[in-house]
Amino acid sequence: MGPTTGPGVTATLARSPGAATPARPRRPRPRRRGRLIIPVLYLLPAAVLYALFLLAPLAHTVWISFFSWDGLSLAHWVGIQNYTDALGNPELRSAFLHSLVLIAFYAVLPIAAALVLAGIMVRAPKLRLLGAARVILFLPQVVATVVLATLWAELLGPTGGINQLLKQVGLQGLAKPWLGGFTTALPAVGLIGTWIEVGFCLLLFLAGAAQIPAELYEAARVDGANARQEFFAVTLPGLRGQIVIALTLTVTAALRTFDVIYITTSGGPGTATQVPAFEIYHRAFTIDLVGSACAIGVMLTAIIFALTFLITRLDSGTRI
Repeated sequence: MGPTTGPGVTATLARSPGAATPARPRRPRPRRRGRLIIPVLYLLPAAVLYALFLLAPLAHTVWISFFSWDGLSLAHWVGIQNYTDALGNPELRSAFLHSLVLIAFYAVLPIAAALVLAGIMVRAPKLRLLGAARVILFLPQVVATVVLATLWAELLGPTGGINQLLKQVGLQGLAKPWLGGFTTALPAVGLIGTWIEVGFCLLLFLAGAAQIPAELYEAARVDGANARQEFFAVTLPGLRGQIVIALTLTVTAALRTFDVIYITTSGGPGTATQVPAFEIYHRAFTIDLVGSACAIGVMLTAIIFALTFLITRLDSGTRI
């Protein structure tokens, strides 16, 4: 009698230890190398430009900072002497302190004012004159900073519009050369920075507030929240990411500010408004200390990187 065949016998043979298992068809492996090359090719032009115009000059600046050089004659290696001289210079230390003061005007005040304005505009979007207020506040972002600084230098001058207005309202005792006083020059420059940065922060916060779900505001109003409670419970937490971005950019702007100082005070009176960026320009192009200027630039860059890192870590810590 011949061997019996059938589905049951085939299944039994397939389960037996000695039976050979049929080979499964192999799936084609994903072409990982091709997937990696395509994004790299997209990023390559930007990376090349970034390396040529940012990383290479930065590395060259670091290299020059170790030399004593006037920009024309033969340079001499001095090691870290430019850095030690800069750290031991009291005028330069005061310049860095002035930058810390400007952070309050360029970052803290604009962000606080923009948050208040954003809360008002979100709470009452149909309020009159809001469109005109947005245009006026955002105007500094579309006009060159040199033009704005020249305008404010005229307004804050001894016979400028600010003093004329004070005299017209009977407060002539408050009229003074705002940009020429040792105690008023730095706050006056800082307020110019506040006016320049508040429009940018407001635009950023309004864009972030538009992404907050309307249901959160409706739920807060159903629970009886007033305007202040709605702002702190809904608007402010929803703008956390935008606040970090604004803080990063405004702090950087405060530390590297140059054009406003150059146009309005040129670092004066005396050294009352001296800042690191202006000191770099002064040493490199006025007194021919290019190596020292590069050392100050490297120090300023390191401070900006450190503060930016701390701000981003603060954001990641709050998200955790």
